[in-house]
Amino acid sequence: MSKNAIISVFDKTNLDLIANFLIKKKFTIYSTGGTSKYLKQINIPHIEISKYTKQKEILDGRVKTLHPKIYGGILNKRQNKKHLREIKKNNYENIDLIVANFYPFEDTLLKKMDHNKIIENIDIGGPTMVRAGAKNYNDVVVICNTNQYQSFINELKTNKGSTSLNFREKLAEEAFMETAYYESNIFKYFNERSDNPFPEKNIFSGKLIGKARYGENPHQKAAIYTKSNHQDIIQLSGKDLSYNNYNDLYSALSTTKLLPDNKGVAIIKHANPCGVSINQNKIKSFKEALESDPISAFGGIVSCNFKMNINLAKEINKIYFEIIMAKGFDKKSINLLKKKKNLRIIDISKYKSKNSLSVKSFSESFLVQNKNKIIIDKKKLKFVTKLKPSKKELSVAKFAFNLCKYVKSNAIVLCNGFSSIGIGAGQPSRLDSCKIAIHKARKFQLKSIKNSVAASDAFFPFTDGVETLVKAGVKIIIQPGGSIRDKEIIDEANKSRIKMLFSGIRHFNH
Repeated sequence: MSKNAIISVFDKTNLDLIANFLIKKKFTIYSTGGTSKYLKQINIPHIEISKYTKQKEILDGRVKTLHPKIYGGILNKRQNKKHLREIKKNNYENIDLIVANFYPFEDTLLKKMDHNKIIENIDIGGPTMVRAGAKNYNDVVVICNTNQYQSFINELKTNKGSTSLNFREKLAEEAFMETAYYESNIFKYFNERSDNPFPEKNIFSGKLIGKARYGENPHQKAAIYTKSNHQDIIQLSGKDLSYNNYNDLYSALSTTKLLPDNKGVAIIKHANPCGVSINQNKIKSFKEALESDPISAFGGIVSCNFKMNINLAKEINKIYFEIIMAKGFDKKSINLLKKKKNLRIIDISKYKSKNSLSVKSFSESFLVQNKNKIIIDKKKLKFVTKLKPSKKELSVAKFAFNLCKYVKSNAIVLCNGFSSIGIGAGQPSRLDSCKIAIHKARKFQLKSIKNSVAASDAFFPFTDGVETLVKAGVKIIIQPGGSIRDKEIIDEANKSRIKMLFSGIRHFNH
């Protein structure tokens, strides 16, 4: 018995493969405008849908397949006698197979068309047919991805020209996934136009980049998805990335953003900066970042805000790191680094930071916020002590405070010039973070803590943190301010003859 298929696709990749197979299996093919023209070019016999429905395409192609002959043929239950009588009475044909993919809405956005043209690239007929077919998967096969062609062909070959219920149900799942993802991008477009980051109902969607080697621990499974339709972080070599690798990688990208173009190195471990340095000399920049905490840096990530050269690659290669990131690699450096087979080498030259939302999940809930993009506003900056910083000291203080933004709270960052010399991260007590930063500076640093700058991501609740930093040799402290004890804190700073600034900005990062 002959079966009927509708083919209506934008992406015509391998269409000849499935179309020729359907003809061999004695399918009658129905098709729409652009697909019909292509089928004619490759000599595939078919019937134009408009001839079957006796209804021409109307409204500049907005209405092609939206017709009872089409949807009656798709949605009728083959075992329902009432449905069969209606189909026969109206002289409808059963539609057994739908091959459809959609106008590429994401690609349309990249072309930066005007709003009206974007609207015209919203596919209606394709998703509607796919949803209808997926709903009636008991009787209808839905193929909405070119990658499914071969599996469908294999299914028919192994099942004597038919498909199993499990196979059709799996395709239905994938069909609803495709329509949901497609429409999520349309929603996202309208949502961005309305500038409403927290609508009554929200949709978080993405494409699978790949399965991670494992999750946060080896017994956990993990994968990574992206909202973008292109991959802007390119792995050039090394083992597959784990969940922790990805987590550290994106922390490294965030930290690297604070560095000037073509300057600076950040070393990251467990999503925390171990050391950050800005130096025109690339090797010095790496060494200064490493000196901040060489023990924690072991097995971490090196992220360079410039193109890697062979001299720096030789220096980095002396130490074990999990990942090396840079804005490109020259030929000699990539060849050297690739000798370590397990070393992940990541090209971030195409990476662009986007002002998207930060999302954390808990059980069946999502905690959502806009990303912390704020920088120090000179108008809000307050010089609260009798002694004021010089222009250079102010620049270092800003650098230290900006670095605080990427350190897990409670965070204390010590800097001597444009290099971190001690970082205290993730402690419940701010005093403990002060002590850890000082301890690391004393243990590892060639640079002195004397006359250094300390940055705190939040206010000091008591004077003990300030006292501890001053005793160690800190001469400038930058902090948000806002404590009920601000006056006591300022008095202590004046008593100790140090300089203190209030940023008016808190940088919690949990």
